[in-house]
Amino acid sequence: MKNEIIIRKNNKKIEERSPKGASFLYDNIFGRVVLYFARKRFVSRIAGKYMDTKLSCKHIDSFIKNNNINMSDYPEVEYKSFNEFFSRKIIPSKRNFSKKDTDFVSPADSKLLVYKIDENRTFTIKGKTYTIEEILRDEKLAKEYKNGYFLVFRLSVDDYHRYSFIDDGEVLSTKKITGTFHTVGPIAFKKYKVYSENHREYQVLKTKNFKDIIQMEVGALMVGKIVNHNITNFKRGDEKGYFLFGGSTIVIMVKENVIEIDNDILENSNKNIETKIQLGEKVGKKVVK
Repeated sequence: MKNEIIIRKNNKKIEERSPKGASFLYDNIFGRVVLYFARKRFVSRIAGKYMDTKLSCKHIDSFIKNNNINMSDYPEVEYKSFNEFFSRKIIPSKRNFSKKDTDFVSPADSKLLVYKIDENRTFTIKGKTYTIEEILRDEKLAKEYKNGYFLVFRLSVDDYHRYSFIDDGEVLSTKKITGTFHTVGPIAFKKYKVYSENHREYQVLKTKNFKDIIQMEVGALMVGKIVNHNITNFKRGDEKGYFLFGGSTIVIMVKENVIEIDNDILENSNKNIETKIQLGEKVGKKVVK
């Protein structure tokens, strides 16, 4: 399966193919038997435990090579486990985090798709219709986001896996929802409602410039853990947390008439093309009334 992506910094279009292993798991009858067990929480925990060991370091060099990771963005250190490598910190000067109050920015290096939430608080991804209620498991909260935006920041294994707060503010509430662990790659969306089935954690954030937003971290196939820091008050660009091994997703929900999404991202999203962006990069702006 092919997935189209626009690299924003040079407007180059690339095609991302689903990994062979993912194709086996989701398109093959025998693979789906394996998938039944692979997406269980205990399997991700076992895989995560292994990735915390010194033995797992043997996978690092081949992982860097196979995924074309630019290691010049990261400090030269000796990693004690694969998870330590996977959750590595970046050299701060390698990312330009916008400080402009009216800029709505990306919380992570990722591939972005934006969906408009309709009057009934629904939207559609790959033919699957979602309701905000089923994603949040909170009907009252969901009502606040009708006609707003649902922004999907998909992190693949080659991305930097630490993520940040996009504005100054405070945490109002936190909710964890236990679920399964599908891949967040496009191949899974044909058969499963990933964002309402996968394990996820979200916080309602009172922000300085964008009212109350919801930032949600979604676990994925073989992701051992979502690690959010214990923070109540935060500044734009502060690190919010990180993912351990695997591709993952961050979702941000914004209320109606709060932001305008940049035209190129909207146009790409309307064509179902992801836009590759970096941590702190502007993807929209505040609506000034």
